[in-house]
Amino acid sequence: MFGAFIEGGIENDGVIAAFPRFEDHEPCVKEPDPGQGERRKFRTIWISDIHLGTRGCNAEMLIDFLDSVDSDTMYLVGDIIDGWRLKKKFYWPDSHNDIVWRILKRAKRGTRIVYIPGNHDEMFRQFTGLHFGGVEIRRAAFHETADGRRLMVIHGDEFDAVMLAHRWLAFVGDALYTMTMRLNHSVNVVRRRLGLPYWSLSRMAKHKVKNAVEFISRYEEVVARAAAQRGVDGVVCGHIHTAEFRDFDGIEYWNDGDWVEGCNALVEHADGTMEILHWADEIARRDNQPQPTGISAEAGIAAAA
Repeated sequence: MFGAFIEGGIENDGVIAAFPRFEDHEPCVKEPDPGQGERRKFRTIWISDIHLGTRGCNAEMLIDFLDSVDSDTMYLVGDIIDGWRLKKKFYWPDSHNDIVWRILKRAKRGTRIVYIPGNHDEMFRQFTGLHFGGVEIRRAAFHETADGRRLMVIHGDEFDAVMLAHRWLAFVGDALYTMTMRLNHSVNVVRRRLGLPYWSLSRMAKHKVKNAVEFISRYEEVVARAAAQRGVDGVVCGHIHTAEFRDFDGIEYWNDGDWVEGCNALVEHADGTMEILHWADEIARRDNQPQPTGISAEAGIAAAA
């Protein structure tokens, strides 16, 4: 049933008319050959707020991330596909197919994939409890770290006062956010031409605008309090596009960020240590690594190509 929905056999208000059969799909951006650099291995990866189906999705950077890391378990913590935007205008470039292909390919290779739909992809919540292509669909999940901590994994819109009390205002905010992302995209096109690294306009604004800071702080406290009431050691969520770790009286709050502006992921190492990766910084660090002795820069570039 879920497969038929993805492929267009089951309609849902015209959100998704048709998707390709990904097992027959060849990605436009090829995966690197196994010999082209070793992937970084983690016990667990959490990513959210990809917003496939929008121009704001930073597909190029996410593909680079997926081609650079591996894990035993991966959580997709909501807003993977932006149904709100697709209802208004269908936009689905090949790079977005490539991302879905990589996730399903990862599941076929043995990675446990758990998908927790958010508010933008809430149309998938009706399939909670089903499996599709090796992907488990859950309303929420509980994860035990290697060192024994128990973490609740949710998207987080359940604790957004705007979503709960004024849903119409959430749609207005989404429209304004889309405008900001278009501006952010234009700014970064210019920065790339000037040889400058990626920069997030929205991320800067959130840290500077007092009301935004206060909203994020209140949201983090509410989510952490909910985790404490459920008797867990912490919570992992997304939703507000702000990667963060905070400790609330022994309750861990982790937000895995987004792949629109911040381009972040939360990872668990083999010993249970947690880390937020800012992938733009990881790329800059990788690109600035010195070439091995005896190999020219031109040769290194040719090998990477």
